Amino acid sequence: MNIQIEKLVKRFGKQVAINIPELNIEQGSLIGIVGNNGAGKTTLFRLILDLLKADAGHVYSNNVDVSKNEDWKTYTGSFLDNRFLIDFLMPEEYFYFVGETYNMTKDVVDERLSTFTRFMNDEILGKKKYIRNFSAGNKQKIGIIAAMMIQPQVLILDEPFNFLDPSSQIEIRDMILKMNKENGTTVLISSHNLNYTTDISSHVILLEKGEVI
Repeated sequence: MNIQIEKLVKRFGKQVAINIPELNIEQGSLIGIVGNNGAGKTTLFRLILDLLKADAGHVYSNNVDVSKNEDWKTYTGSFLDNRFLIDFLMPEEYFYFVGETYNMTKDVVDERLSTFTRFMNDEILGKKKYIRNFSAGNKQKIGIIAAMMIQPQVLILDEPFNFLDPSSQIEIRDMILKMNKENGTTVLISSHNLNYTTDISSHVILLEKGEVI
């Protein structure tokens, strides 16, 4: 699925957080978005996911305005931060909840979770504790797995390498690359880790003060 941005502007008070006249992300691209803190990376993702209302302009997913139609949600997986999680559920309950939202049976969820066994490193399933009691790194893993297990056509991850140990960073790098190459998934990631980002991205977008540099 392609994503198109036209004359997109978002302000917080007098501060312009996003000002992008035009940006086209072709289907099957793996885009790395980089920039300093406050550059607008997360704000851009929240606009693409219709979690923020733009002051001007439009975001189109597969040629449909995301603010006027919700069909894009059926093929979009995303994880921006821990607010995406339901922290009073155990991981299994959360995965089944997400699966049900996407019309997946428990058997299908279990089958897809099995592909993340190495990434989970025996630290997530079967622990009989709520998500809120997991480490920051394992919360990150839970959110990423939930976004990827639906096998989305568009995947958006904000700082996916955060809080992860080096081996898990390599694992998520390879998982993202595999999903992009084998499934043709359009992927957008933001990261301060330039090594991994430039290593896997087909294009890198540099944001500075909300503008594409």
